[in-house]
Amino acid sequence: MTATIIDGTVIAERIRAEIAADVERFREKYGYAPGLGAVLAGDDPASAQYVRMKRRACEKIGIDSVTHEMTAASTQAEVGAAIEALNADPRVHGILVQLPLPPQIDEERVLALVSLEKDVDGFHPVNIGKLAMKGREPTFTPATPTGCMVLLEEAGVQIEGAHAVVLGRSNIVGLPVAMMLQKANATVTICHSRTRNIPDIIRQADILIAAIGKPNYVQGDWLKPGAVVIDVGTNRIDDPAAEKGYRWVGDVDFESAREVAGAITKVPGGVGPMTITMLLKNTVKAAWNIAESLESSR
Repeated sequence: MTATIIDGTVIAERIRAEIAADVERFREKYGYAPGLGAVLAGDDPASAQYVRMKRRACEKIGIDSVTHEMTAASTQAEVGAAIEALNADPRVHGILVQLPLPPQIDEERVLALVSLEKDVDGFHPVNIGKLAMKGREPTFTPATPTGCMVLLEEAGVQIEGAHAVVLGRSNIVGLPVAMMLQKANATVTICHSRTRNIPDIIRQADILIAAIGKPNYVQGDWLKPGAVVIDVGTNRIDDPAAEKGYRWVGDVDFESAREVAGAITKVPGGVGPMTITMLLKNTVKAAWNIAESLESSR
């Protein structure tokens, strides 16, 4: 068996074309574009690169973007003021706070400042709380977990009744995607650094979401034959044979896994393109929600 490749790049490009058309409809109706505001505090090169990628993605489909950039010495008050400025800006419909924040900044306090109607990253405590509860629906869900769910849907995976194993329990990916899988009626097991016998648990998975941040951690013989594997990991490893002296790999050993899995994402080109795409989609959704709310209140 050789696994079907779930191509996140192709899927993301198609969805972005649909979003661009929606942006144009919005602009025609209201005379201005949806807007995304970002807060970047610190000197993490990966975070800075990610914000630049988001800005370029916005430009390509017609979303306006603005970034508040601060140093690693930024204070709680400075970061909070940047968020309040974006909350008050009528041309900004979505706000993302690039994580991680510098250690002196209280992440929970910062995320709670973001207006609920502009929380396109889906990390506001109210949105996360609604995601965790039966019978509640958050206004927005986090971009990377949402991207994982869309990839499963695009691959035609039967989630209801499946045993899904989530490897990793971060607030950004592991916990939210576990809650989303549960809402979709999967039976969910979360594995983490204190879990015993992880290979044995993974062998029971119909669906594996790998988000642990360890290069090539999951081996092919850990997988249940035919399992669907969504690899969220993005790990840089040295490779003298590569043009840049390094390459990117996932949390799953792709070469061994593709011989066992039924379907699998690649790194790069799997979950990564979907993350920014879901953020763009949330931003346009927020723009419509805000504009229509203002219209109905007049």
